[in-house]
This record gives sequence, C-alpha cells and structure tokens, in this order.
Amino acid sequence: MLWIKSLHIVFMVTWFAGLFYLPRLFVYHSLATDAISIERFKLMERKLYNGIMTPGAVLTIGSGLWLWLGYGFSGAWLDAKLVLVAILVAHHVWLAKLMLDFRHDRNRHGHVFYRWINEIPALPILVVVVLLVVVNPV
Repeated sequence: MLWIKSLHIVFMVTWFAGLFYLPRLFVYHSLATDAISIERFKLMERKLYNGIMTPGAVLTIGSGLWLWLGYGFSGAWLDAKLVLVAILVAHHVWLAKLMLDFRHDRNRHGHVFYRWINEIPALPILVVVVLLVVVNPV
C-alpha cells in the first residue's frame, strides 16, 4: 500500500504543477503580440495539458481509487476529499476550454483574469486536501 500511496502523491504533485503552470502560461500568452510567441505558447500549453497535466490527473485518480477501493479507506475526510477532487477535475476541464479558446484565437480575457485563476482556485484546495488526508479532522 505504501508504494501506491507514494505514487499517488507523485502523480498528484505532477497534476498540481500543471494546474498552477497552465494559467501562468495563459498570463504570458494573453500579453503576447507577435505571431511567433503566440504559436510558441499554444504549443507549450498543449504539451503541458496533454503530456503532463492530464496523465497526472488520470494517474492521481486511478491510484486514489486503488487506495480507496483496494484498502478500504473511508470516513468523512474522504467524502470531503472526493468533493474537492471533483472540483479539481472541473477546473482541469475548464482550463482545457480556455486553452482551446487560445488555440482558436478566441481568447476573451486579459492577463489580470489569468493571474487570478493562476493560484486562487487550486491553492486552497491543495491545502485543504493535504490537511484532510494528514490530519483527518472530520
């Protein structure tokens, strides 16, 4: 079980790295004005989302399910964690929609908007999930 738990944490760190970095790329992308930079950001965003974030999300959820169903974790802390993971999945999908808007040159937001979504949605969830797992306060 410790191997699976360790991998779960590694996959979660990978997923969160992408959840934090993709909106940061959006900040710079929204400020870019030349075609070469814009195309570079499109490529970076796609590679981050498809090559790091999504595999990290899938492996995080898969290993979490393995721990939950295979080892019988339960409790109110787990219910709260599952709700937060569902919110993270929705955030992940929303970031994909924003990325597609950039890809098709349909971005409607400025850099300040992306600065807000850079850390505000994911950071509190990260803190609460870690506290739920380590402290089990509920």
